[in-house]
Amino acid sequence: MRLRLRLFEFEDLPWFPTVIRAGMMDYLRFMISALGTYRPIAPLLAEGLRRTSQTTVLELGAGAGGGTETVWRALEAQGMSGIRITLTDLYPQPAAWADIAERTQGRIGHESASVNALAVPSHLPGFRTIFSAFHHFPPEAAEALLRDAVRAGTGIGVFEGAGKHWLELLLACTVLPVAQLLLTPFFRPFRLSRLVFTYLLPIIPLCTIWDGSVSLLRMYSTHELLNLAHSADPAGLFEWQAGKKHHWWGPQVTYLIGWPKK
Repeated sequence: MRLRLRLFEFEDLPWFPTVIRAGMMDYLRFMISALGTYRPIAPLLAEGLRRTSQTTVLELGAGAGGGTETVWRALEAQGMSGIRITLTDLYPQPAAWADIAERTQGRIGHESASVNALAVPSHLPGFRTIFSAFHHFPPEAAEALLRDAVRAGTGIGVFEGAGKHWLELLLACTVLPVAQLLLTPFFRPFRLSRLVFTYLLPIIPLCTIWDGSVSLLRMYSTHELLNLAHSADPAGLFEWQAGKKHHWWGPQVTYLIGWPKK
């Protein structure tokens, strides 16, 4: 799919109800974690951490932290013991993050204050990552996000849990909504509001269908990702690579990763 449309997503709107956004993020976290969406990029991230001698991953736009535990465990399997992850977002999700912190004995922590990914505070170090969220940024903002990482001299990895294919768009409109209706009662932590706005007033699944479809249409291709990286780093201070990683069972992850040259 070469088409890229700059449509809106509900979760980006400042006035969008927090309870609905949280319900959508809970679903995304559950599905990404259950499917191990980002497990294939663990070797790439491990290489970035080794190249930059980092022991902390700073996750930008973390949402509800979907897939973060999977990535952390995959990094440990890559021999990266002792790695810590800090979750941040413009719209923090402290309740969801506290649940993750408890399950990982504090190895995955969070920043409670709102964090703008285009201007990350200096007191938040680490190899920067952004999962399933880079498409939210229009080109100017996406370039600024990468430029801020270059300016800080830290590595950065951009990962989208799709390969941008028409089949994925079809799944987002058909199979995945059915899965959401079947699995919602099993999401943790439990929220009564999630049940109300899924079954009585199905606002969460309807907004999820829209945002999931638009996400695919807004995704950058690997060529566009590299162009953004080179524009953000005109002096060539970073080494950049972009591509796609495959799961053994089919799905793809589109990525851009870069770190300072030695």
